[in-house]
Amino acid sequence: MSKMQIPLPWQYDEFQQVGKDYGIPTEVEMYDSSHADFRDIEQESNAVLDLLALNINDVVIDFGAGTGTFAIQAAIRGLKVYAVDVSPTMLEYAKTKAAQAGVSNIITFCHGGFLSYEHPENSVDAITTTFAFHHLPDFWKGIALGRMNRMLKPGGQFYIHDVIISEHHSLDNIAAFIEKQAAAGGDFLREDAQGHFRDEFSTYDWIFEGLLSRNGFSITSQRIEDGVMATYLCTKTLNPM
Repeated sequence: MSKMQIPLPWQYDEFQQVGKDYGIPTEVEMYDSSHADFRDIEQESNAVLDLLALNINDVVIDFGAGTGTFAIQAAIRGLKVYAVDVSPTMLEYAKTKAAQAGVSNIITFCHGGFLSYEHPENSVDAITTTFAFHHLPDFWKGIALGRMNRMLKPGGQFYIHDVIISEHHSLDNIAAFIEKQAAAGGDFLREDAQGHFRDEFSTYDWIFEGLLSRNGFSITSQRIEDGVMATYLCTKTLNPM
């Protein structure tokens, strides 16, 4: 895909949040506790860092940094971290958590997103994103992947964990996932999951994998749980088409 000079007058507004509005302080304050009903974010963050096997002072960008758990764990390991999020409220909350953890001076907090954040080309060892990429429609996913590819060094790693849907039995899998969330967190998580599939932009695995390939990534490992929850580790092999 060709390199685009953005912002454009017709660019998708990634700052207009879909789904939960994390510009609202109460939504931000309950993020960690509500997600704790079905995941251990700190444990997940450390598992990702183990997988990436980065070295001290390597550079990592976390897009959709949220409340900062991953950025904090990465900074504790001695990585140079850029925590990027479209929500100033999230960033302020993350800064407070980082200060409490004693790593606020190691993390650079950046107000921006996949389409707007700027970073020098070929300068980043790894890029991570968890439960954020689905905020972009598919066309803009492609633009975002091209931008992230250019930020990475040759051989740099891209990790994503998000709602990405297998086409096989997709409706049944989505319905089962919604009920699984309800079992974990009652009506709150049921409604949250329903809202995700109704209002947000999760895509098929075959679409996402095509976008990866066309933007210069090779898939190192991939898995999809319950037909809806995908994890990809990729390597930059080419510049975007």
